[in-house]
Amino acid sequence: MRSKMMTAAVGILIVLGWLGTASADSLKIGVVDIQKAVNECNAGKEAKKAIVKEVEKGQRQFADKQKELQTMKESLDKQAPMLNPDVRATKEKDLQNRVREFQRWQEDSQNELNQKRTEIERNISLGLQKVIQKLGADEGYTFIMELNEAVVLFASKTIDLTDRVIKLHDTQKK
Repeated sequence: MRSKMMTAAVGILIVLGWLGTASADSLKIGVVDIQKAVNECNAGKEAKKAIVKEVEKGQRQFADKQKELQTMKESLDKQAPMLNPDVRATKEKDLQNRVREFQRWQEDSQNELNQKRTEIERNISLGLQKVIQKLGADEGYTFIMELNEAVVLFASKTIDLTDRVIKLHDTQKK
């Protein structure tokens, strides 16, 4: 990822050097903060609400399963002195298996949620990229770069197109 950004930065510098011989007046550059656009566009806000609902649902399920395991443990602790060693060992093993299942479920749920979040963000980013390409072509931009500290070290607010891209994306989705 880092080498990809460095390659992009070097490519931009080469092109800018090549364009240096062209008239500076014809050079039109813009920047867009993609992460801000993803978070602030309507689709991003709706996605965030959906993810929050899923997290809350997962937390309720987590609490229910945790309570069930705690009840099993307390029951086993109360019965343990009265149980014969074989039965106690079987019940302890069963509890351990359920704890492992619970941990796997928790990890799987977290991975599934992360994958869903990543997929949603990727889809929104693709929509934003289409809007950016159209904006660049329609308004005659030479470059529109992602505002990212690894590539763009400084950008004047006058060339920041992020808010316009968000508005265009939102109107396009209506």
